[in-house]
Amino acid sequence: MREATERRQSKETDIQVSLNLNGAGQAEVSTGIGFFDHMLTAFVVHGGFNAGIKTVGDLAVDCHHTIEDTGIVLGRAFAKALGDKSGIMRYGSFYIPMDESLAFASVDISGRPYLVFDCPFSGERMGEMETAMVEEFFRAFAFNAGITLHIRLLYGTNDHHKCEAIFKAVAHSLKIALQQNGKPVLSTKGLLD
Repeated sequence: MREATERRQSKETDIQVSLNLNGAGQAEVSTGIGFFDHMLTAFVVHGGFNAGIKTVGDLAVDCHHTIEDTGIVLGRAFAKALGDKSGIMRYGSFYIPMDESLAFASVDISGRPYLVFDCPFSGERMGEMETAMVEEFFRAFAFNAGITLHIRLLYGTNDHHKCEAIFKAVAHSLKIALQQNGKPVLSTKGLLD
């Protein structure tokens, strides 16, 4: 189980996501934004799930709708694949070094969406992706997946390295939190929402 497909169509984007949380890190990603494809592929591979992500967006305007809406649909697929969240570790935290950069991520698959994003970038873009969109992607993902997500960039100078460390740190923290422990929902309330 732990699989989901999700599609969202609007006047700005058309997005299809297929997700298997019990995968082996296989990614098929096409968003029209090369650097974003690179980050999503790293996210899937390091998270250890399988995902197909196909986004057609209004890139003639800019990258905003394409990236934010992909976060929305990917988050919804995660929420659907998780079901009632029973039998998972729930929490995960991880540090990732990427050359001179170091990023940290911590996740609670809680059903209570929240994002803390403390990651300064020095430039305006990486390829065709605006650096400001990294936070927008993770906000859309966290709120639609129903998770609490804290991300902090401890240091770094190269924006590519910073961003890649962030995506990989989130992926590894999710990988830990998604591990199955065969126990009921990890909550004193008996449910996660």
